[in-house]
Amino acid sequence: MAHIDYYLSLNSPWAYLGAARLRELAARAGASVKVKPADYRGTVFPATGGLSLPQRPPARQAYRMMELKRWPAVLGIPLTLSPKHFPFDETAAAGLVVAADLSGGDPLLLSEAILRALWAEERDPGDPATLKALAEEIGHDGDALTARAAESDVAETLSRYNEEALAAGVFGAPSYVVEGEIFWGQDRLGLLERKLGVA
Repeated sequence: MAHIDYYLSLNSPWAYLGAARLRELAARAGASVKVKPADYRGTVFPATGGLSLPQRPPARQAYRMMELKRWPAVLGIPLTLSPKHFPFDETAAAGLVVAADLSGGDPLLLSEAILRALWAEERDPGDPATLKALAEEIGHDGDALTARAAESDVAETLSRYNEEALAAGVFGAPSYVVEGEIFWGQDRLGLLERKLGVA
C-alpha cells in the first residue's frame, strides 16, 4: 500500500484548496495518509529560508492574491479571499488533529473541516468552541477529543512532526511526501496522482 506523509499548516489556503482532492486521490489509490501539522512560521520557514506572509515582498503578496482568485474558480471551490480569522493561532487545532489520529479518529477529515471553516465558512478555528463543534460535526466526541489533545504525547508528536518535516526537506505547505519524494502545493496533486499510478 502506498503511503503519503501530508505536511500542512492549518492556516494555509493551498492546503484547503487541495484537501478534498487529496482525500479522494488517496481513496482511489488505496493509499494511507499520515496528517502531520507542522509549525511553519516558527520552525519550518526559519530553517528553510521561507517568510511568513506579512514579511514577503509586495509583489509576492500581490501574486498570491491573484492565484487565490484563480484556483477557486478553476476548482469550483468557495474561498474567502481575506477571511476575518486569518491567521489564527493553530496550536490547539493542530493538537486536535493529532489527538484524532492517536485516538483512532479521522485526522484527514478533521483537518479538512478546520481549513474549510477558516477559508469558506468565516468560522474561527482558534476558538475552542468552534473546534469542538467541528470535531462533533464529523462524528468525534468533542469533549473527549479536546481532553485527549491536552495530553503530553500530543505536544511531543507535534514537535516530532516539525523535525520530520525538516528531515524530509519540506519547506512549504501543503507538502505531500511519498517514498522520500516531495510534492509541494495543491497544484502538484496531478503529479502525485501519477506517482501513485492512478493518473
